[in-house]
Amino acid sequence: MIPCFIHWSPDVVAFSVFGFHVRWYALCWCLALYLAYFNMHRLYRHQKISDEIFEPIFIYCFLGVLIGARLGHCLFYEPAFYLSHPIEMLLPIHKFQSGWRLVGYEGLSSHGGVLGLFVAIWLYCKHTKMNVMHVLDNMGVITPLSAAFIRLGNLMNSEIVGHPTDMPWGFIFARNGEDFARHPAQLYESLTYLLIFIIFQFVYRKQAHRVGSGYFFGLCLTSIFTFRFFIEFIKADQVAAEADFLINIGQLLSLPLVALGLYCLLGGKYCRKLAEKK
Repeated sequence: MIPCFIHWSPDVVAFSVFGFHVRWYALCWCLALYLAYFNMHRLYRHQKISDEIFEPIFIYCFLGVLIGARLGHCLFYEPAFYLSHPIEMLLPIHKFQSGWRLVGYEGLSSHGGVLGLFVAIWLYCKHTKMNVMHVLDNMGVITPLSAAFIRLGNLMNSEIVGHPTDMPWGFIFARNGEDFARHPAQLYESLTYLLIFIIFQFVYRKQAHRVGSGYFFGLCLTSIFTFRFFIEFIKADQVAAEADFLINIGQLLSLPLVALGLYCLLGGKYCRKLAEKK
């Protein structure tokens, strides 16, 4: 029996307004940020934290994630190119033979976004006097849902694809000029992160008193990046240099985050100090 593969070739542009193209990827990012904002506000209300303290967090995290994700991609995956083209690293433009053109940020790293988020939360806590670990735990509860939508954006772009497969749910990424099926690794990640988010909501209901201890932050890092480490085994290399690595760049970057997650989850002394700090 011949497998019935999924022919995948959506238009990357969702709609256009006065000649300005809005991509599905951008919409998924916007939805991910909105859901993070909405769910964080829900947690703050449940924990009886004022709106005055809540309101600044969005701009801090938006800039932290965007800047971190962009710099992470440029420096982790293509440093040789972007260090010699710093303008294209910092601005959403690219130089073609016909001249400069606005292309958006083509390349964002989830690991870089996480590091940028850490910096943003630290700055937010300095500004609002919030406890760092309390905010990180809340982020841990809501982040998987945002991660799920970002991976859907990757699917709409036909990027971060898996290895070839003969499984019937394989995707033929025709936009990439291919006529064979691959694992839809982006979809695997998106569905897994959605499941993690749902599980976390039940855990939070039972363990809300542990917010501020590092428990949810550690649970988030450990679950997401442990899965990320193993899913990389069925992903195609993102840069040619990875072909010579025993484990790829995504796996190398996941290991310290898993270690940090386990440390927080198991109640590291530093996490407890942060929780006790006023």
